[in-house]
Amino acid sequence: MKTQYRWKPLEPEVLATSSLALSSSSRSKDSKNPGDTEFSGVMEHGSFSDLSKSSFSLTDEDHTLANSIRFTLNQDPRVTFCGYSIPHPSDNRVNIRIQTTGEPATDIMKDACQDLMLVCKHVRETFDQAVVDFKKSNNDMDVN
Repeated sequence: MKTQYRWKPLEPEVLATSSLALSSSSRSKDSKNPGDTEFSGVMEHGSFSDLSKSSFSLTDEDHTLANSIRFTLNQDPRVTFCGYSIPHPSDNRVNIRIQTTGEPATDIMKDACQDLMLVCKHVRETFDQAVVDFKKSNNDMDVN
């Protein structure tokens, strides 16, 4: 039996829930219909018969985002395998492969992006608070 593959961009809510650098354009340049939307940052490659296994291609990304998402995915007990590769050093694309215990890989990718976004938000808030505390404790110094 030949496996069928689905090649589709992730839904708008995936990109909307993640403030990561997943770029999207409001309309494809080649699109004939005004309502068509093309998401140039993420492409999902998966099987129609088994939603628990998918690969995601992220354009204009590198090891920084890919390794962060891989780490977040590997913390999830629903994930049985997660890895990423960069096809060629001169190609600005990252492929992330996810295999799960049965839940759709797309849902788990969404959750991982949201978790990573929360971690980044926490780090930023902690850093900002440390800067404020430092400036208060060193008000006699000229710190901008």
